[in-house]
Amino acid sequence: MKKFRVTVNGQTYEVEVEEIDAGEARPAPAEQVKGVVPKEAKAPKPAVPAKREEAAVSEGGEAVKAPLPGVVVDVKVEPGQKVRPGDVLVVLEAMKMENEIPAPIAGTVREVAVSQGQSVSVDDVLVVIG
Repeated sequence: MKKFRVTVNGQTYEVEVEEIDAGEARPAPAEQVKGVVPKEAKAPKPAVPAKREEAAVSEGGEAVKAPLPGVVVDVKVEPGQKVRPGDVLVVLEAMKMENEIPAPIAGTVREVAVSQGQSVSVDDVLVVIG
């Protein structure tokens, strides 16, 4: 054990530190670290409900998801409309910039899952193309 004197914000403390070999390094047990909860004591995460794109994909459609969080400024397509790769489907505003979300594939718009003014998060379904 080595003793050290440490000053933090003008307050002086004496601390003892145990010196160990590099191969011996191991974290302190969670019970000894204030504010840490052992993994086994944490509550399990609740099941996430199935997302809309799962149904669309199972029917042969492809879900176009939001690549970033933002607000829908404009929806450029409607159900039944034919699209080609690169056609703009939705315009999202994020960080005061407008981002055009293009169609990744050719097909027919099966569903438009968002509307103008709606906030979206990353991976929210915007449009389903079949």
